[in-house]
Amino acid sequence: MSKPDLIASYWTFAGGGLPHTDAEYSTFEFKERVEAIARAGFKGLGLWHADIAQVTKKRSLKEMKTILDDNGMQHVEIEFLNGWFLDGEKRRESDEQRKFLLNAAAELGGRHVKVGDFYNTPFEFPRLIDEFGKLCREADKIGTKIGYELMPFCEINSLEKAKRLCEGAAPKNGGMIFDLWHIVKLKIPYADVWNFPKQYFIGLEINDGFSKPPTKDLGEETTQYRALCGYGDFDIKGFTSFRAKAPYQGPIGIEVLAKEIRPWPLEKIAKIAYESTAAQFN
Repeated sequence: MSKPDLIASYWTFAGGGLPHTDAEYSTFEFKERVEAIARAGFKGLGLWHADIAQVTKKRSLKEMKTILDDNGMQHVEIEFLNGWFLDGEKRRESDEQRKFLLNAAAELGGRHVKVGDFYNTPFEFPRLIDEFGKLCREADKIGTKIGYELMPFCEINSLEKAKRLCEGAAPKNGGMIFDLWHIVKLKIPYADVWNFPKQYFIGLEINDGFSKPPTKDLGEETTQYRALCGYGDFDIKGFTSFRAKAPYQGPIGIEVLAKEIRPWPLEKIAKIAYESTAAQFN
């Protein structure tokens, strides 16, 4: 089985950046980060909204794009958009973020923009479908895709709901992003994920974790105790074994949010993240 292009998903390379705080930006300098990721063998990387804002205090988006191109970054993931299906002040804040992220995707050649919901926000399904369709059409104007991330923290927490969203909106450039972490926690059969309709299968991330985690708080476990591939006890190769005959053959990200690796030097993270992830496709 040939290896896929691997994406260095944002949180794996956030260094001292902490999720759900005012300091979500990576502590690794942008150019050094991209160069280390490229040397390790990655063909793409992820960028978080707070990180983009931090980097552009010193570099323009045009300069960032040049660095990405010079280092062979073929797949650029832009994230994350919340609140895009709401009303009121939260929607106004989301619309500002939406404009920022779509502009970044346009300037940086973003493959897709990741969206979703972290807060189990109630919604009416027809409204969600309508807003998702609008978001996808807006993104299509700049040549990027929209990927909704299925996870335990939102109402779209099953393949059935994911299909209802995608088939209802029927976007030509939108669909779902699947993360092995969330798949395991939601107990979704591996084969069912790989057989999700090809036209709505936007992206995939893998990682490792523990059947007996050090905390019972799922939110804490998700942001502090994920693991690099092979460093936990998930059946990752059991998951990747379906890829050979699956419709989706696109790039795959490695997303690890773990306090253990945050102090590691950049080169160490890049080398181990790439090698341990690539080994899952042998």
